[in-house]
Amino acid sequence: MSPKKSAAPDPARSLALLWGSHSKPGRSGLTVRAIVETAIELADAQGLEAVSMRQVAEQLKAGTMSLYTHVPGKGELTDLMFDTVYADLYADVDEPARQPDGWRGGMEFVARRNWEVLMAHPWIHEVPAIRNALGPNITLKYEAELRPLDGLGLTDVEMDSALTLVLTHVQGTARAAAEHQRTQRESGLTDQEWWLTTGPLLDRYMAGLADRFPVAGRVGTASGEQHQAALDSDHAFRFGLDRILDGIQLLIDQR
Repeated sequence: MSPKKSAAPDPARSLALLWGSHSKPGRSGLTVRAIVETAIELADAQGLEAVSMRQVAEQLKAGTMSLYTHVPGKGELTDLMFDTVYADLYADVDEPARQPDGWRGGMEFVARRNWEVLMAHPWIHEVPAIRNALGPNITLKYEAELRPLDGLGLTDVEMDSALTLVLTHVQGTARAAAEHQRTQRESGLTDQEWWLTTGPLLDRYMAGLADRFPVAGRVGTASGEQHQAALDSDHAFRFGLDRILDGIQLLIDQR
């Protein structure tokens, strides 16, 4: 039998929980809200894999079975966690559309806020978002993020695609940044320290081969000197976002 934590969520149960009350205590005194917030704290500290009904119960000083009277299992709990971390993404549904510089300022704001959430909760990358149950916070997020693009002449499908393009870039760059941070943390070395050890070894193997990789050598050296790191996540985020928004502007101009 598969462990409970790996079981897929039941959509009917997840949706009932997502759209129901989270503050009403049960007989044990626990609430769905307390369970979810504790699970998020665990995931922030140790990753999603560390979250189990038993671990959450221990943090709450409650019996594991008492949690199951509120949340059926880890699958549904993960759906609740995913929706909850986006609860305070925007002050209200029109905040992105109110940003200066029109639609572009709005989408820059959307990108930055999503970036901040992903960097604060890197375990989100482990959640399969394609079939994630649509809770109230995720639904409100989608509404808020579409509004800067409304009324520009884009079709509804183009609006959805433009937003997806922006968010996919943010997610990909944030995932790379999280992996970079984890590598530094686990190795105990900064990029500069790692390169001081690895660089001389690579030079030994590359000696006499510079003519085989002239472009890679030139560009790699220039990027390394510019960023002083294997990855400059802020540069990658900004550069990619600017190019994407330039492309959306061309589409709007065509309309």
